Amino acid sequence: MTLPIEKRPIILTGDRTTGPLHLGHYVGSLRNRVALQHTHQQFLLLADTQALTDNAHDPDRVRRSVLEVAFDYLAVGIDPAETTICLQSALPALAELTMLYLNFVTVGRLERNPTIKT
Repeated sequence: MTLPIEKRPIILTGDRTTGPLHLGHYVGSLRNRVALQHTHQQFLLLADTQALTDNAHDPDRVRRSVLEVAFDYLAVGIDPAETTICLQSALPALAELTMLYLNFVTVGRLERNPTIKT
């Protein structure tokens, strides 16, 4: 029995748009995303803003890679009718949330967070 979309568990994941995806992406995550799209409410983020953190010298590469990564999603079987694919830079709420974190979370607290890499 398939749950209605609004009752499915939610997944938010994605990829930085720094170039086309490869076999490692497929084995590591894409294969699971294809399977989970039928049982979960899935959102895939094309993380172009995040990709600029180490590609600021070549923003055109990031811009070109957005379509490459989106095409790779479709090529492996991600169904846009089942999975929402969204562009990070097109979601102003993410930038707003980032600004809140930058103003309210101290460096000391971030340094104690095991999920933050330094």
